Amino acid sequence: MPVKIRLQRHGKKGKPYYWIVAADTRSKRDGKYLEKLGAYNPNTNPATIDLNVDGAVKWLQNGAQPTDTAKAILSYKGALLKNHLAGGVRKGALTEEQAEAKFAAWLDEKAGKVGAKTDGLAIAQSEVKAKALAAEKAANEARIAASVVVEEVAEVAAETVEEVVEEATETVVAEEVAEVATETVEEVVEEATETVVVEEVAEVVTETVEEVVEDATETVVAEEVVEVATETVVEVATETVEEVVEEATETVVAEEVVEATTEDATETVKKVTKETTEAIAEEAPEVKEEE
Repeated sequence: MPVKIRLQRHGKKGKPYYWIVAADTRSKRDGKYLEKLGAYNPNTNPATIDLNVDGAVKWLQNGAQPTDTAKAILSYKGALLKNHLAGGVRKGALTEEQAEAKFAAWLDEKAGKVGAKTDGLAIAQSEVKAKALAAEKAANEARIAASVVVEEVAEVAAETVEEVVEEATETVVAEEVAEVATETVEEVVEEATETVVVEEVAEVVTETVEEVVEDATETVVAEEVVEVATETVVEVATETVEEVVEEATETVVAEEVVEATTEDATETVKKVTKETTEAIAEEAPEVKEEE
């Protein structure tokens, strides 16, 4: 029955964990096995390998064939070297003590290499952590500085906003005061204009009334003068007519004389009335100029 030393998969998806087994080549990968020789965990750095070296050497000596991955693991853990040294002891090329000494020396050297790698990984990891810590510290300082700057900017912005609001308030108040003052000035100007217009109208009306009164007074005076003159002329003419009539009655041609006298008296009255009226009209403007 051919035997293989191979890996049998375990673990969960994305994180495999393997057993190192000796199994029949005809069995399934994760099926029955003859013997479990160790375990292999590739999820760690470096990989964790737990191997039964003596059991692996026994199966190798019995003719078991390792797979490529299993062969690399056996070489890493020294199983192939120990199988080789065991072959030299069987041939008499080496004693068992020499083979053990060589294997122990190899194990020490391998352990030193693995330790150096582990230390290097630890140092690299610590450096990465230190860099991450420094980056985080720098980020925190930058964030703190940014927050301080933001607070300062916010304070300055708040002060600026307050100043702008105050200036805007003052501007609004000034505009309102200006509007009120403008309205008041306009009202005062309108009232003053109305007062001036009223005064001018009053003056014009007063002057017109005075002129009208003067014209009326002059007209009344002229009419009174005309009436007086008319009455005087009529009285004089009447007396003259009466005297002429009396004298005419004494003669034979009294009627003719009366008629002629009447006509002459009428013409005389008209003439005297006209002259008197013209004289009064001429005197009236002179009286107006003297006043």
